[in-house]
Amino acid sequence: MNDMTRKYGLLAIRALVTLAFLAAGTAKLLGAEMMVQTFDAVGVGQWFRYVTGAIEVGSAILLWVPGRQYIGAGLLVCTMIGASLAHILFLGTATMLPAVVLGLLSAVLLWSHKDQLPV
Repeated sequence: MNDMTRKYGLLAIRALVTLAFLAAGTAKLLGAEMMVQTFDAVGVGQWFRYVTGAIEVGSAILLWVPGRQYIGAGLLVCTMIGASLAHILFLGTATMLPAVVLGLLSAVLLWSHKDQLPV
């Protein structure tokens, strides 16, 4: 893969992941009915919906902060691992594909910024 393809491919992934998590996080923070029902089904309480929404929005922003992209991507990978587990354990696996895809795309971003990881 040449440098241009890599550069613009990662930029496209970052933009897609950012838009997805800004939308999902904002829906959680604003109390969209689907999000309220999802967190009721999981049974951890609505406070966790707010925490998750804040993590998603904050992490999406960090993807654009030089030197901090690895933090945003790492938080999103962990969040999507949690979301995937919630689907497996409480919600059913039929709707977990978006969490898996976003987790994998976030992992690509984390890998692409591995040079920022503290040694």
